Amino acid sequence: DIDVIVFECLAERTIARETLARLEGVGPGYSPKLEDRLRAVLPACAAKGIRIVTNMGAAAPLDAAHAAAAIAAELGVADFACAVLIGDDVRDVISARPELVLLESGEPLESILPRMAAANAYLGADAVAAALATGALVVMTGRVADPSLFVGPMLHAFGWSYEDYGKLAQATAAGHLLECAGQVTGGYFADPGVKDVPELARLGFPFADISAAGEVVIGKVAAAGGRVDRATCSEQLLYEIDDPAAYITPDCVLDMSGIS
Repeated sequence: DIDVIVFECLAERTIARETLARLEGVGPGYSPKLEDRLRAVLPACAAKGIRIVTNMGAAAPLDAAHAAAAIAAELGVADFACAVLIGDDVRDVISARPELVLLESGEPLESILPRMAAANAYLGADAVAAALATGALVVMTGRVADPSLFVGPMLHAFGWSYEDYGKLAQATAAGHLLECAGQVTGGYFADPGVKDVPELARLGFPFADISAAGEVVIGKVAAAGGRVDRATCSEQLLYEIDDPAAYITPDCVLDMSGIS
């Protein structure tokens, strides 16, 4: 009873690593785990109509899509299609604007250009929803904001307007809970003897049931380890957040202060 599986596998460090690997000719530029993960799920997803959304494309989403198509052909997945999101790589744009000021230090951008490993813009959920509208089984992306990978399928499934900020807020909160996989089920929450997590070695990844009205229920497979409760969800909501009343994503600025 799954509609969409999201493989959220990218960080600033990893996209920089894959960009450098591609530029230096020592790697494909996409996630080294792509083949293992797709081989594990593609046949079942194709048979059951389960869509896959993933940022495993990293610095080379188009090449990753070609790799996915080759894997699908080898596994006998018929009528396979993979939609690709491009446009997040802004190295050329940035390099042409050396006078821009760095927010962190006030220094000109040119002061770090010689050391720049990668430069990426965060694409949003509107692009993910548009990719899903093509009917492709897999949506392959580079840098998309982590919550947006989850918001996009909700926009597509429910036909929500991209101007409906109430729904975008609900969806972004759900996406932020789900990003980083096993964190909301007790991953970094665990502090043995203080905050215990059952069967941490068998930690289950989370899922979300979302209603058309925007209600969110976070769960995990019952047989797996971990825990999902008010404490784990509260801690994940605050993960990597500068201001809980103004969490900035490409889709909206989320105020978490009223979440219950």
